[in-house]
Amino acid sequence: MTIDRRPARDEADRRAPLVTSSAVSLQDRIYAHLKAGIAEGRIRPGTRLLESQLARTFGVSRSPARGALNALAAERLVSEDGARGYRVGGIAAAGEGEDAAPPLDPAPMPHQRRWETLYGAVEQELYGQILFHSVRVNDLRLAQHYGVSRTVTRDLLARMDGVGLVTKDAAGRWVARRVTPQRIRNLYALRRLLEPVLLAEAVPRVPTALLRQAKAHVEATLARPAIDGEDFDRAETDLHRDLLGHSGNDELIHALKPTHFLFGPTRHLIDPILGIPMHKIEHALHEHLAILDHLLDGDARGAALLLERHLTEAVDRWLGRFEVAATLGSVACPDYLTPSE
Repeated sequence: MTIDRRPARDEADRRAPLVTSSAVSLQDRIYAHLKAGIAEGRIRPGTRLLESQLARTFGVSRSPARGALNALAAERLVSEDGARGYRVGGIAAAGEGEDAAPPLDPAPMPHQRRWETLYGAVEQELYGQILFHSVRVNDLRLAQHYGVSRTVTRDLLARMDGVGLVTKDAAGRWVARRVTPQRIRNLYALRRLLEPVLLAEAVPRVPTALLRQAKAHVEATLARPAIDGEDFDRAETDLHRDLLGHSGNDELIHALKPTHFLFGPTRHLIDPILGIPMHKIEHALHEHLAILDHLLDGDARGAALLLERHLTEAVDRWLGRFEVAATLGSVACPDYLTPSE
């Protein structure tokens, strides 16, 4: 059986492509802009800040706006204000009502580069195929499929090459090789060897504010009625990449790069094959919280042991996609991909 999972228009809007690095960059820039505004008094004490308001102000989606607010809350520059959002700390000036929320000056963020806007959609197509078979990627057809230049698609494929999603064969053609359960087990085995070591090395160097920010994001994500891929991917990035990056051990960090392949499907939680049951996602996030709590308590050894256990359990969560794929059958192949073995 072949699945045609091209989404309806309203669903497609919810599945807009994302690239983690870009989303993080937007969040960081919004955070820096707001923090400077608060410090300089341009954003006054008592000002209410809403996700929707920031999304309009900066011309972005609500997710990076939400992440910036979480970061400010972790530093106690703003505090939660019920369903109304967040409120800037400090004492409001006399005569300003409690509900005063003056508009912020528009500050649109730079647009994503063209290859970045395609990354999520192409990534989703590739992961959906390589659970079944290898595929060749025709960069000319890929460019025609999305109406972009071959320079754009070459940049895109070069980035995917960097995380091991695609590579070039002996003939110089781009290919995405079939992923097997054994490869997944091997990659997780590598993570279990290296990540606890990096965590122990990172602990003395990680700012407490970063740990609080990561915890605040996980808690906010768990409190939402539905967890989206961008939020889950952010939680994964906070713990497994940004935090470990403070270790200063460039050699081990470089050795972990092939395992970044494992993070791709977490950005596509509503995909019928790539998604994970919501209760398993929630369980994984609670594991993140436990690790972060140990780190905030200064228990590096306990955090490392929990991280190793978390990675052991994550193997089965990843491998569950193969069971779903076997049940649903293959996915319709876009015209820029050619199945191969």
